[in-house]
Formats: sequence, C-alpha cells, structure tokens
Amino acid sequence: MIRILGAVLAAALLGMTACSGGSPATAAPMAPTAPAAPAARSAATALPARAAAPAPPDTLAGYYAQRLDWQPCDHGFQCARLLVPFSYSQPGGDRFSLPVIKLPAADPAERIGALVINPGGPGGSGVQYALSARSEFTPRVLDRFDIVGFDPRGVGGSKPALRCMSAPDLDKYFETDDTPSDPAQLAALITESKFYAAECARNASGLLPYIGTPNAARDLDVLRAALGEPKLTYLGKSYGTFLGTWYAQLFPGRVRALVLDGAVDPDSSGLDMDINQAEGFEVAFRSFAASCVAKPNCPLGSGAGVSAAVAKLQGLISRANKAPLTNSLADGQQADGSMLLTGVASALYSKSLWPTLQAALTAAFSGDGTLLVELANFLMERNPNGTYSNLADVDTAVSCIDRPWPRSLTAWQAAAAAAGRAAPLFGASILWGSLPCAYWPVPAVPAPQIRAAGAPPVLVVGNLRDPATPFQWAQALARDLASGVLLGWNGDGHTAYMEGSSCVDNAVDGYLISLTVPRDSSICP
Repeated sequence: MIRILGAVLAAALLGMTACSGGSPATAAPMAPTAPAAPAARSAATALPARAAAPAPPDTLAGYYAQRLDWQPCDHGFQCARLLVPFSYSQPGGDRFSLPVIKLPAADPAERIGALVINPGGPGGSGVQYALSARSEFTPRVLDRFDIVGFDPRGVGGSKPALRCMSAPDLDKYFETDDTPSDPAQLAALITESKFYAAECARNASGLLPYIGTPNAARDLDVLRAALGEPKLTYLGKSYGTFLGTWYAQLFPGRVRALVLDGAVDPDSSGLDMDINQAEGFEVAFRSFAASCVAKPNCPLGSGAGVSAAVAKLQGLISRANKAPLTNSLADGQQADGSMLLTGVASALYSKSLWPTLQAALTAAFSGDGTLLVELANFLMERNPNGTYSNLADVDTAVSCIDRPWPRSLTAWQAAAAAAGRAAPLFGASILWGSLPCAYWPVPAVPAPQIRAAGAPPVLVVGNLRDPATPFQWAQALARDLASGVLLGWNGDGHTAYMEGSSCVDNAVDGYLISLTVPRDSSICP
C-alpha cells in the first residue's frame, strides 16, 4: 500500500535522482538501488556517541545551556549530539540523544550564522540531507551559512530510535492490496493495519506519546540555543514545513527567517489531506503522461490522450493485483499492483526521473515489474539487503498523532470512495494507506490553529504540480500565517528550491541572506 501520508520527504530523492544519471534528456534508466555515496555512509556512522554536555541535564534551563561538542566527521563536516527531554513538562525524565551535523560556512568573513534544515517525512534524516548540502544549496548560501542538519526525535540516528515492524512484516504490509473491491480484501487490509498499530504499541510504546511535531519543534529551539543563535534561520521541505510552522507558532519572537518549501496545510484533517495529496499525484502523473504520449515509444500509448494513458495504467495495476508481475530482485517481494503504483508515485517526485519511469512502465507492460519495485523501495528506504530505515515507522507514528483520525470504518469507506472519485488512480490507495491511524494506541493531538502572530515574514514556497504537497496547501499555509508570503513555481516534481528554477533560487537566497521577501503570490516560470 502507498505510505506517503503526510508529505513524503524530499531526502528520498537524494539517491533516486543520482540513479538516472546525466541530464533528464539523456539519462539512462538505472536501478534506483545504488548504494549511497561513501561520504554519506561514513559520516553517518562517525557521529560522536557522547552527549553534548558533561552531565545529562535534568532541567529545561540545563537543556538550553548545552553547547555542542563538534568533532570532525567527514569531508569537512563536523558532528555532535544534542540532548532533549522526552517530555518538556517533565525534563528530569528520559531523554533523546539526537545526531547533529554541520558544514561550516565556506566564507567565514561573510558568515551570517547557522541555517538549520529538514528534508521532510515525517522520518527523514536531516543528517543525510545535510551531507548533500553542496548540491542542495547555492554557493551564495554555502558561503554565508553553516548548514546544520539533525535527525529529529526517534528518527535515524536518534537514540532511542523508533521501530515498529520487522522488515518481513513491512514487506507484507506494503504489498497488501490497498484498493479493496470485496469483503475479503477489505478484511485483509484491516488486519494488516491493526497489526501495524499493535506492533508499534508492542515495540515502541514508550516513545509514541512523545514523537509528535510540537515536541520536535521544541527540540528545534533547544538546537538553536546550542548553536549559539539568538534567532532561528531555517529551511524545511515537505513535512519539514510543518515542523517549521509549529516552531513559528511556539516561538514567533525567535524567528529570523523561515523558508517553508513544499508546504503542508496545518488546518486540514488527516482524511482531507489524503484526498488532496491523491489529487496532487493525479495532476503530477497526468503531466508526465502528457509528455510521454507526445513522444514515440511511450508505453502509455504514443499519440493517445492523457485520460487513455491513465486508464491503461489502471488496467496494469488491476491485473498485477490479481497476478503479480515478475521481479528479478529475487528477495521475495511481489510486484503486485500496490508496489507498482508506489513505484510510479516515487518517480513523480522529480522530473529527472521521468525517463526512468518511462523505462519502468515499458518493462512492466511486458510483464517485468522489477524497476517499479526498485523505485518503490527507494521511496520507502528499503535497502538492497531487505532491511528498512525507520522512515515508514516514524512517518506512521508522527502522522497518526499529529492530527485526529476517525475510528469508524464507515467514515474511512466514505472517504475512500470520495478519494477514488477525486483521484481515480491514487485516491483509494493513499487514503487506505493511513488506516493504521484508525487503530493507533496513542490519542492524536487536537487539530492545530496556527497563526504564528508576531513572527517576521515567513516565505512559503509551492510547486504548481507538486505531487506530495499540492500547491493549494502552500496557498492555505500562507493565508494561515499572520506574516506568510507565498511564492509559487510553475514546475513539476516535489518542492521548488534548487529544483531547476533560478527565479525560485534567487528569491529564496535573497530572503535567507538579506531578509528580502518577494512579492506575495508571485509565480516563477
């Protein structure tokens, strides 16, 4: 089933886009399971294990008094760890130790301060994102800012880290048919969703109440203090915009500059978000399909209409749910309809992956689902050896607690029907992918009412054909924030900064460096 519940992380693309090789026009489709760069792996394992302070703090003031003990870790980066309490109302209790990584400003004479970054998720590693800073930020920003990434509580290198499901159980969960058409298929979907929730309760019960975004935003302020920054400069992508929005709500007077790229709407209910996101993926796929059918050898039908292309893919997904395609990975994964559709969704995150998607669909229509399965694995951070990062578990845990979800199956069935009408290709799959939240063992927090009154101008960036965070969310967030400024990009793929628009890049850089905001609601070509 598709597990892209609350805006999928941009960091999942760091490996995927590298795999298509060369420019989009000439990229040779390659297996998207290439190993991460050696620098990324060695830096991740070199993070110091010791705490940032000699003695663990047990008061809020003690946490804020930490200073990071930076150690060289790899290729010019420095690494440290930050302590934060499980509960900010009981800071003397258990604590998380979070990995932090920094790429110092290239021009110390022009240095402005630290730029803290987050790639999204929930569950994306800010450490891994920062390791790609030299290609994710312009030289102007790299000259003037230390680029600082961290793994939020429970994520990646966090100690403790949240784990719910074993790798074989996750394989089975992701392969479950998420477009139930009869009572038996619905019963199987319910069983898997209940099992997911029960496994989280069994394996991570001590962490679940403390994983939500409001606590992560408080961690962000402790990090700001530990960096010695009087005010926060921050760039968050995808779910990272929700983290930044919560920061602005809780600490409006401590904001220097916030870039919220690929914005999440804080006011939407969980089910409404799923429907909106499904519509976003539908728009993105239709944009890909329009480009594909205009060329020869398009597997969706050269010269066909976009609606016919959508129908052809629907037919493939339906057939694969009944009889999975071949998968040459030989590790037991099924190339069924759920996995194929997740692979398609994965490739829509970057226009540079469109040639790979075309090759994957060509193979799939010939009976080979291997490349689409590999794309799906990249999205879910499944490693070639069959293990997973904890992205999926954190994504589920945070998403289920950040917003209220209905407990009634009838409400889910009605929402799935609405999603199917709004987005025939992705609607039901995305919505049913959230079903574990109906059985979640920890109550969700009340729906937020976010205004961030008193914060300086906050730059909200949206892509007009963003699959995972539809442009309407950026519009809604800019309206919600008392000082929101909206910048749009008429582009394809997930998020906008450093994705191919010099207009967006220049506007974001000007805001970060000089605090100059673009004209509200302007659209970059």
